[in-house]
Amino acid sequence: MTQPIPQPGTYALDPERTTIRADVKAMFGLSTVHGTFRLKDGEVTIAGDPAGSRVQAVIDAGSFASGNQKRDSDVTSARLLDAKEYPQISFDGTGVRQDGQDWVVSGSVTAHGTSVPAEVRVTEARSDDGTARFRATARLDRTSFGVTNQKGVVGRTVNLVIEAVARPT
Repeated sequence: MTQPIPQPGTYALDPERTTIRADVKAMFGLSTVHGTFRLKDGEVTIAGDPAGSRVQAVIDAGSFASGNQKRDSDVTSARLLDAKEYPQISFDGTGVRQDGQDWVVSGSVTAHGTSVPAEVRVTEARSDDGTARFRATARLDRTSFGVTNQKGVVGRTVNLVIEAVARPT
C-alpha cells in the first residue's frame, strides 16, 4: 500500500513544529553524533499529480545543536559548515515519484556554497487536525559540498531524519 498524501494545495512548513535531526559517525566510526538543525522557512506544494509537487526548505546552518557546545562550535565554524559565510542550507524539491510504499522527492541541496542533487524519501505523510505531517529521510555526502576537513574525526555521510508539520496557506 502506498503512503497517502495530504490534499493538493500549498502548505507552509512550521519551523516551531519541525525537527531536522542529523546523525554522523565520528571518531573513525566508533561513535555516532546526533544533532539537530532549526528550520527557518519552507513550503510544500502538493499537486493533483504528485509528479508536479514541489518542496522548498531553508535550514539555519548555524543552529546545529548536539548538546556539546565545543562540538557545535566546531561544526558551525569555518572548519566544517562555515555558517558565518554560508548561513543557510536549502532544499529545492522539484518532483515526486512513488517508490514502493514511499514517495521520493528529487531536487537539490545547497550548502557551503555548492548545490548537489539529492533525494528525500517520505516514509509517512498524513493529514491531522488541519495540518499535513511528513516523516522523511535523506543521506548526504558532506564532501560533495566541499566540506572535507576533519576526515576520520567526522564521518563523510550525514543521515537526516525530518519530522515536518505544515499548515495550509
